[in-house]
Amino acid sequence: MPMKLIHLTDTHFVRPGERLYGLDPRARLDACIADINRNHADARLAVITGDLTHYGDRAAFLGLRDALAALAVPVRLLLGNHDTVETFREVFPETPVDADGRVQGVEDTEAGRLIFLDTNMAGTHAGWYDRPRLDWLSARLAEAPEGPVYLFMHHPPFALGIASMDRIGLIRPDDFEACIAPHRARIRHIFFGHVHRPVSGSWRGVPFSTLRATNHQVWMDLTSPEIRVSHEPPAYAVVLLTPDQTTVHTHDFLDAGPVTDLTDIAGSFWDEQARRAEMAEG
Repeated sequence: MPMKLIHLTDTHFVRPGERLYGLDPRARLDACIADINRNHADARLAVITGDLTHYGDRAAFLGLRDALAALAVPVRLLLGNHDTVETFREVFPETPVDADGRVQGVEDTEAGRLIFLDTNMAGTHAGWYDRPRLDWLSARLAEAPEGPVYLFMHHPPFALGIASMDRIGLIRPDDFEACIAPHRARIRHIFFGHVHRPVSGSWRGVPFSTLRATNHQVWMDLTSPEIRVSHEPPAYAVVLLTPDQTTVHTHDFLDAGPVTDLTDIAGSFWDEQARRAEMAEG
């Protein structure tokens, strides 16, 4: 039986009552949580991969904490470039941190080891994973010499071909690649946020995925140096993990389009197929 995870990202909370790019981040997350509770309350864990708030202020973090109280699934929070670590730790003191106070940790599950990384660096929107953090990650990988490993982080550790976002990706990605290289065969997937777009592929043989945010999106423009914000639908991902397979389903939870029951259509289709087969045999 696969282990189910929920991946969502970039909630970008602002102060209660405020809007961001014409949208209400709280209303959108509330709708997301209601959909998860209705359809995936059996998930082992929900992971939000950073940019929890937009300005990093206490009121926004408190609003997020209040919203997440309704989530029926345990949640793990990562930091992004819009977040402030000090304020986050005041509002979410139960979140595990490493010896240096970075919001990093591990969780060992029946599907393998989940490793949660902190790529936040004050003063820049780009990602940062310095030597102390690299050493921490090396130790966490070495602790679990067998079995699958899954990495969760905010910034992608490689370029995606989106010029505006690649400018603020992870700085010194070669150092990160060198750190994970000895364990690459065991790293089954990298989940990240930051880019506000549905993107998947593989990097150095390691599969990866990200998805649209719960509030606003980054418009599909590969060449512009400027970030262009759009109101494309928000999404969350349902991840099914076994030691041999990773499956990622992306769900546009605010899609209000019609849903058609195909029972009658499928029945007539198969009836027609059977009739034609009988005619061919005759």
